[in-house]
Amino acid sequence: MKFNIFAKDTNTKARAGELSTDHGKIQTPIFMPVGTVGSVKGVNQRDLVDDVKAQIILGNTYHLYLRPGMETMQMAGGLHQFMNWDRPLLTDSGGYQVFSLSANRKLKEEGAHFRSHIDGSKHIFTPENIVDIQRIIGADIIMAFDECTPYPCDYDYAKKSMELTHRWLKRGLKRFDETDSLYGHKQTFFPIVQGSVYKDLRIESAKNIASHDRDGYAIGGLSVGEPAEEMYDMIEVVNEILPEHKPRYLMGVGTPVNILEGIARGIDMFDCVMPTRNGRNGMLFTRNGIINIKNVKWKNNFSLIEENGASFVDTKFTKAYLRHLFISKELLGGQIASLHNLSFYLWLVGEARQKILDGTFYTWKNEMVQILSVRL
Repeated sequence: MKFNIFAKDTNTKARAGELSTDHGKIQTPIFMPVGTVGSVKGVNQRDLVDDVKAQIILGNTYHLYLRPGMETMQMAGGLHQFMNWDRPLLTDSGGYQVFSLSANRKLKEEGAHFRSHIDGSKHIFTPENIVDIQRIIGADIIMAFDECTPYPCDYDYAKKSMELTHRWLKRGLKRFDETDSLYGHKQTFFPIVQGSVYKDLRIESAKNIASHDRDGYAIGGLSVGEPAEEMYDMIEVVNEILPEHKPRYLMGVGTPVNILEGIARGIDMFDCVMPTRNGRNGMLFTRNGIINIKNVKWKNNFSLIEENGASFVDTKFTKAYLRHLFISKELLGGQIASLHNLSFYLWLVGEARQKILDGTFYTWKNEMVQILSVRL
């Protein structure tokens, strides 16, 4: 994988770049739709390409490991073949999912013992078998196995958790370097910075992670309940240490405002379930602000969802029609809203990239943050 930076904003840490993988190029900053189980929920792969303009999507190791399972995945030739997706893929190692199963998992030096949320069966994830599983899934970018600390957590817990993540990282890197990809394309391995919201721990973790000299780095353990300003502070601390010429991936973030603020602090890659999850519940992100389409105020509003003529897939649908679909519990409503939100997110990062190239990002970002915070 190669990463080139084409422009930097003079007033912020924002940068416009390009990631090159064997499955194609990715213009950064980029948002990655979440396809947890090999599907971006409710959205056809064709629509991801034609309407959303997705350049890379994310799959999840934990969920794919449990279902359909690695035997099926390997017989299919990996996730690209299995889901008919010929563009880049990234897999999250499952650390966050294991963290969320706190009542059904036990962390040890060896790895994480857990019970499946599907049938209660017992499993173990280790730094080594997580690499093996992601080799079978075949994503272009794979993640180290880490522990995602909860918020809030005390300093001692955060420190011990971070140190465990660092020890697991060494083991995962060793397995990655000793093995090869299975399907003829190259894979790259991103370590993950942890440390909760403690500045000294984030500094220590970023230095440790950067010392391994990998193709890219991720920042985990944020957007788990902490105030946005604390998240932004941790991003700034970490990005002062992570190599400037390598891509930086902020995991699981977030709102459109979070993404713009992350870009301004030097983040290149984002993922979040918010566009589709919120879309299925009737929340729309637009260039004019946030809409709850279920509100009665939209019942007889026959203006387009994007009133300013945005070229999103849903511009042929009115607010009144979309509200009708939701009130009638028609599945098409959630599909249209999900497509709209994903298209908006990809438009937003694409527009941010263009503003960085044009030298106007700082002013534009500040204006957009105000607009995108408004509930219409």
